Amino acid sequence: MDTKEIVNVSNLKKTYGDFTAVNGISFSVQPGEIFGFLGPNGAGKTTTINMMIGLTKPTEGSITIDGIDAQKHTKKAQALMGIVADESNLYDEMSGFDNLCFCASLYGMKKEERESRARQLLEQFSLAQAGNRPFKAYSKGMRRKLTIAAGIIHYPRILFLDEPTTGIDVESARQLRELIVDLKNHGTTIFITTHYIEDAERICDRIAFIVEGKIVATGTVEELMESMSSGHTLQLVTEQDAQELADDLQARFEGSKVSAAKGNTLNIVSKDRIPLLPVMQYFDQKGITVYEAKELRLTLEDVFVKITGIESGHLEKEKAGAGK
Repeated sequence: MDTKEIVNVSNLKKTYGDFTAVNGISFSVQPGEIFGFLGPNGAGKTTTINMMIGLTKPTEGSITIDGIDAQKHTKKAQALMGIVADESNLYDEMSGFDNLCFCASLYGMKKEERESRARQLLEQFSLAQAGNRPFKAYSKGMRRKLTIAAGIIHYPRILFLDEPTTGIDVESARQLRELIVDLKNHGTTIFITTHYIEDAERICDRIAFIVEGKIVATGTVEELMESMSSGHTLQLVTEQDAQELADDLQARFEGSKVSAAKGNTLNIVSKDRIPLLPVMQYFDQKGITVYEAKELRLTLEDVFVKITGIESGHLEKEKAGAGK
């Protein structure tokens, strides 16, 4: 992967009167990666993306796209971008094929080239059979796919996706995630905003948590989880009351913290990964049946809640509302 940053944002700020929508954020995006902005609605995600693509002027700070000052040379920077807003800007009465060809013409592509590219994208996005249908006849998932196809018709260096899976069904969302990863695998750099934790966890190479206009953490999924991890946890469900076993286990496995959870569940926490064999041998020697043994791992959702203080239920409500 190229080491030169394709995006560099420094001390970016946007105010509207007394309200600060984005508060001095800095980050960079490497070529060929999927960089995710994860945060609740109103966190500043769309304001940030609008400043990056030249739709909104920053109050303070700088943005460079592939070395180009995006504020001084907006049109030059925009020529490198593919932009997919959360609402489609395609034409309802036009077919999918004609919509793609029209978008290609806006970028100066000749007829033969744009028609060839349109057919290629319809095939790539599994829309070939719907290519001659009017856009208004497309499902929400199909509309979103065609909008993304239109955004990359001109082979952009970087694709900006604002909430790409909002309001579509689970299967369409899965297909879109696969398409986004496929675009990355073919060399497209992608900047994505989302409040869907599963989107960020499944497809992003790096993620920034943004809350109330500020970036509160940045890193890979592994780095973010490691930063919040208190160690490795082995959870066991046995036939015997957990509290009765906890003290004995604590003495047996020094350096670990053993606690009894609800029912007959035990949690053994250690800085290093806990080998299962000696634990199972202990129970075997005691003649105690173990019904279940598993290693518990933090999820990105756990990390998000710990870092931001925002309960996951809040995002779940946003997801439910977005689907209406």
